Amino acid sequence: MLRLICKRLSLVNSRASPLVHGFSSSNSFTRPMSEMSSSIDRQSFTVSYLQNSCGLSQNSAIAASKKLLFENSEQPDLVLELLRTQGLTQSQIEKIIVTRPQLLEADVEDTLRPKMEFLESLGFSGASMVKLVTKDPRMLDCDVVESVQLFRSHGFSDEQIRALTMKLPSLHFCNTNKTAKPKLEFLKSMGFTDEDIARIVSSEPYILERSLENHIIPCIEVLKQVLGSDENVRNVIKSCYWILEYNLEKMLVPNIAMLKSHGVPENLIVKLFIAHPRTLLVRSQKFTEILGEVVKLGFNPNTLLFVLAIRSMAVMSKALWEQKVEAYKSFGLTKDQVYSAFKMQPMCMLISEKKLKKVMHFLINKLNIDISVICRNPNLLMLSLEKRIIPRSSVLQLLIASGFLKEDVNIIYYLRMTEQKFVENLVKKYKDVLPSIVQAHEGKIEFVGFPVFLKS
Repeated sequence: MLRLICKRLSLVNSRASPLVHGFSSSNSFTRPMSEMSSSIDRQSFTVSYLQNSCGLSQNSAIAASKKLLFENSEQPDLVLELLRTQGLTQSQIEKIIVTRPQLLEADVEDTLRPKMEFLESLGFSGASMVKLVTKDPRMLDCDVVESVQLFRSHGFSDEQIRALTMKLPSLHFCNTNKTAKPKLEFLKSMGFTDEDIARIVSSEPYILERSLENHIIPCIEVLKQVLGSDENVRNVIKSCYWILEYNLEKMLVPNIAMLKSHGVPENLIVKLFIAHPRTLLVRSQKFTEILGEVVKLGFNPNTLLFVLAIRSMAVMSKALWEQKVEAYKSFGLTKDQVYSAFKMQPMCMLISEKKLKKVMHFLINKLNIDISVICRNPNLLMLSLEKRIIPRSSVLQLLIASGFLKEDVNIIYYLRMTEQKFVENLVKKYKDVLPSIVQAHEGKIEFVGFPVFLKS
């Protein structure tokens, strides 16, 4: 009978609710009180250390303490000392510990120091080392040797590995043989050399984050459809590394369709895209507006000027466009004159405001060229002031002063002349009788002005 009663009691206990008198029968209530007290003491010490030695706020310290616990400061002190010897400031150390508190438990000699020495072997030191580990503290306790070896085996120099690492440290924290390697091999299969691939990826490592099957390959297929040949595809990618990050089906294809609907020949579209891919990679709404403006200004869709006008408008905001117009007007041009110059040479709106003002000032105030003449010859604004306009002006100044040229020479004619023709007709022709003409052409003789008003 006693045995039967005991058996029933045992059965009842086994089926009983985990709540006894309203309390949970979790491990925390079965853990010895001494162990619980020790755990609380360690957390209290950890929180205090994170606040006092690492500079964390109370909330950050409490959050970080859930990821690590230590009883004394011996190990974390060594870690902090190593970080400080690398030149990290207190605020930078705080940022690192908030992001990756586990570093305080890392072994300095077996883990942290070897990691830093390996990074130093790649060329990271001083400020660059600080910038890297602050950007992604995982670089201090994760194995990056395998990923570095992969990039080296594909022809990347340490400088290029350093560049891609600084831009995207997370590349090293995945299985590069499964993620990066197939993409590198795919680019190689397209005809890119190892040198090409290293240059592209080190400049734009974000490509390696994209899916090969779902993004990169579809992008390549679109480029082939647009450009017609693998060589053109390679040339566009080499001139515009980031193009493989775009959804070309959504951005490029509709814009090309719009150009074709306005009668722009396919060869001009391809020429524009190869020369300046960014032009066709703007939002469809903005592209439609730009196309409308270009048509409104009277550009002929069958000409190169049409696509150049689109390029000029596509790469700047409306605010910047108006700013450029105002810069021209500050020299006395009307808005109609500005647009007249733009219609003759759309690229004149791509000149930086700084260069525009320098060239305009020289043409108007030094060469006495009337602004109406500049409007009719906007290509002058595309020329280099230091390498072309001033040296050629110095040559003409010397020839006129020496009597070898008439005082009424057409300055515009000589400024627009090809370099080869200018050298043949002037520099080489007169260098024997006027040796200083070579120095003038090299920009070593100061231009002080012409003795008379020249034709323009």
